[in-house]
Amino acid sequence: MKATIQHNQQTYQINLNQPIDISMPLGTDPENTSAWYCPPVEIKAVETEHFIGDVNRGGVVNFRNIFFNPHGNGTHTECVGHISKEWNSINQHLKNYFFLAQLLTVQPEISGEDQIITKAQLQSLWQSNQATDAIIIRTLPNEIAKLKRHYTNTNPPYLSTEAAHWLVEQNIKHLLIDLPSVDREQDEGKLAVHHIFWNYPVNPRLDCTITELVYIPDSVKDGHYFLNLQVAPFENDASPSRPVLYTIED
Repeated sequence: MKATIQHNQQTYQINLNQPIDISMPLGTDPENTSAWYCPPVEIKAVETEHFIGDVNRGGVVNFRNIFFNPHGNGTHTECVGHISKEWNSINQHLKNYFFLAQLLTVQPEISGEDQIITKAQLQSLWQSNQATDAIIIRTLPNEIAKLKRHYTNTNPPYLSTEAAHWLVEQNIKHLLIDLPSVDREQDEGKLAVHHIFWNYPVNPRLDCTITELVYIPDSVKDGHYFLNLQVAPFENDASPSRPVLYTIED
């Protein structure tokens, strides 16, 4: 099934039968990707004196509680509430779900003990001929091991502050990346890139989001896609999410 989408006075055709899911599964395997000291996801049947929520143990239905942290247990989308003193909910601020996105693949630059995604790198890959709402950054090397990586205390790559300013200048509202954070893992609590991207606290960009821990297979080529950014309707600063890409047809 094909769909016609109008965006900034241009018309695009996408094939809804060929979605490209770039989220990571959220399961209980201890080997699943994690960050920020988060323990594995727990999914357990509810048990009371009169009820067991497990069909294989005599229950009439499966009825399970789930314990996880959206920031550390897989693909998630966050709003300015992640850093604001004020209560801000992703469910309140993300009200549109289809965006024109550009996928870029970057080899972070080595700087001492760090690996940094720079403004110059993004500029060199950017195609400015279309008004783009979202950027998706895939880092190299792009091993499938990213789906099982424990990032805590590994100092993963991150964005430079100059790159963050440039994204805001391009009016990018949705930033997606295959890393646990756009900021350095240990940065004395500054979260400089988060603050720059959301322009907090001066004039917060409430309709902008950051999505971390996506995974984009090598088979998905760089270029423009339509992005369907799906989140669970949690009244929280962040939610587990499922970003789905659709190829734009000629």
